[in-house]
Amino acid sequence: MSRGNESCLFDNDSGSLFSCLLHVWEDWAGLGQLQDYLSVMEYLLWVFTPLAVVFILPFLIVILLYLSILFLHVYKRKIQLREAYSNNLWDGARKTLATLWDGHGAIWHGYEIHGLEKIPDEGPALIVYYHGAIPIDYYYFLASVIIRKGRTCHSVADHFLFKVPGFKLLLEVFSVMHGPQEECVKALRNGHLLGISPGGVREALFSDETYPLLWGKRKGFAQVAIDSKVPVIPMFTRNLREGFRSLGTLRFFRWVYERFRLPVAPIYGGFPVKFRTYLGDPIPYDPKLNASELAERVQQAVQALIDKHQKIPGNILRALLERFWWQHKEE
Repeated sequence: MSRGNESCLFDNDSGSLFSCLLHVWEDWAGLGQLQDYLSVMEYLLWVFTPLAVVFILPFLIVILLYLSILFLHVYKRKIQLREAYSNNLWDGARKTLATLWDGHGAIWHGYEIHGLEKIPDEGPALIVYYHGAIPIDYYYFLASVIIRKGRTCHSVADHFLFKVPGFKLLLEVFSVMHGPQEECVKALRNGHLLGISPGGVREALFSDETYPLLWGKRKGFAQVAIDSKVPVIPMFTRNLREGFRSLGTLRFFRWVYERFRLPVAPIYGGFPVKFRTYLGDPIPYDPKLNASELAERVQQAVQALIDKHQKIPGNILRALLERFWWQHKEE
């Protein structure tokens, strides 16, 4: 027993004796070290919580997608029992999920869409858009088309999406294809809308807050528009890169993708920034334009939307403040 503790035993004051006994018990139990340990843990929690949050939020979108898939399976079983041969099996499911995603966009991102009247009420059109790290703006756009236009927009997606477990039904219900030109032309000739991003996964992972278009020399989408004789409608969403960002600019992830075509670059964010989708003026079918010329014209149209509506470089704080205060970019 220490000399300090021995002095407690000879102290006649009961209050002091109790305090000393409490001190002896703390020394014996090592509570002083425990408090130091908790202080360190509190500091580490304070430092790493923001980092954890920005990487966890993107997974919430994946969870929402799987919940949508679960809903479709339940819906399918219920409707099959009621109407085994219904021609409009998925109409109710699409409208229900569109309402849910539209609500998510309104609540989390204050989502707005400008120029929806440029989407035809009937007949085909090709919508060409800039691809974000997670194209959640495109999901909101699809929901708006279903709710406000009463139409389903077919979509072209990368091959890897068809290999994601459980996604088959979701892709089927929302008419998503992996993109052979013949299938795209067929969909348009049948009078459907079709959405495509020429930048695809490469643009999703390797573009950044300066919003470069990474289309390379792709012109297949332009040939589809020419073969189908349909107008092309450019589309861009303001602050899309501030909502979700990718670490694809790091050389290792770029090398992995270019070498093995594996989209493994981590995505972080999920910030509730303001999203505004802008639809440009339709580019009409012109038989005098070849695929290269039309592709260049469409790229210029999308770039013009970026130049007009997006402040570069993008800033997350500014995009968050736009939920409450907004001043249009100087033209």
